[in-house]
Amino acid sequence: MKLSQISLLAGLIFSSSSWALSSDTEQPIHINSDSQHFDMQSNQVTFLGDVTLKQGSIKIFADKLVVIRPQGKEGREILEAYGKPARFSQLTDDGKTLKGRSNKLRYELEKEFLKMTDDAELTQDDSIIQGKVITYNMQTQKLIADGGKNERVTTILQPSQLNKK
Repeated sequence: MKLSQISLLAGLIFSSSSWALSSDTEQPIHINSDSQHFDMQSNQVTFLGDVTLKQGSIKIFADKLVVIRPQGKEGREILEAYGKPARFSQLTDDGKTLKGRSNKLRYELEKEFLKMTDDAELTQDDSIIQGKVITYNMQTQKLIADGGKNERVTTILQPSQLNKK
């Protein structure tokens, strides 16, 4: 299946108006971990051990979380979460929960861009998209799933959701 068809299919699964709770990015970020290491030269903080991040309804759970602030500018943070798997969840404006998991999550706050790599899975209700890499641009509301070199993307659509559209 071509990537453009996958994006169209993903749009059927997850309605574009329901991807993210619009007030989440305006909330403070709270991070808890077993330890943290701050490198002032690179404007980078590494959190290790049972890491939890909360920003509004956004929740990330990981073994390791790296927060990078390019050129020290607030609001441009890049979050990289690692785990077996790292997981996230977020409420949508219509009250549904979007969940994802992969071995690496990368979220760019300024661009509102999420990239899940290695055994990526995105679910809402009972519908699922699985692939090697899943990217989602929240501003343009475009999702791309890629199976990788020798694998394919798996999508499971639930009839109850399709009938509601």
